[in-house]
Amino acid sequence: MRMNDLDYREDTEIFRGLIAYDDTASGKQPGVLVFHEGLGLGEHIIERTRRVAKLGYVALAADMFGDRRQARDLEDMRRLVGDLRNDPTKLRARGRAALATLASQPQVDAGKLCAIGFCFGGSVVLELARDGADLKAVVSFHGVLATKAPALPGKVRASVLVLTGADDPLAPPDHVAAFENEMRGADVRDWQVITYGMPSPILQRTGRSCRARSTTSNRTTDRGQQ
Repeated sequence: MRMNDLDYREDTEIFRGLIAYDDTASGKQPGVLVFHEGLGLGEHIIERTRRVAKLGYVALAADMFGDRRQARDLEDMRRLVGDLRNDPTKLRARGRAALATLASQPQVDAGKLCAIGFCFGGSVVLELARDGADLKAVVSFHGVLATKAPALPGKVRASVLVLTGADDPLAPPDHVAAFENEMRGADVRDWQVITYGMPSPILQRTGRSCRARSTTSNRTTDRGQQ
């Protein structure tokens, strides 16, 4: 297994991602983008990226803040995330820069790309899907579902899977319903929303996320997929 930092650019900013893949594999492999939570690209996402690579993919952990910046505290996190979520064009451009970087790697089959994201990263993959990015599928783990730029009819190319928690304060029932109506209105060909309630094991692991630590009891994670 090979893992190394991978710098890339978007506009004038430099971003430091991390790529992982089986360097003994022959031929091109499908690629997976992995988007971090609101605290930045840290150990949780690096571990998830490694796991994805072990399944036979080239996995790229994207850096959405630049220079692999880590939020100093929850207030800093809210500012970093809020600046991007309030500017969907900027957020999507950063996500697309990571996608282009992954697609350009010589060991990647650029026709077989998908993206997964956790919390803030879950909202990033949904924004990429809304923007018509060339992805086969996106999976959002406990991501924010609301957007300032809803999908337009016929634009979403990816299959969309949303995994959310019944009592997630950042994805309340009215946001879930609005998202479902958005998918219907945009004529998305393949989408699913799965809502987990307690005491499902998939809700037990909190990890480092963009939720305040006091709101972790009803959040979806990938525990059940370990």
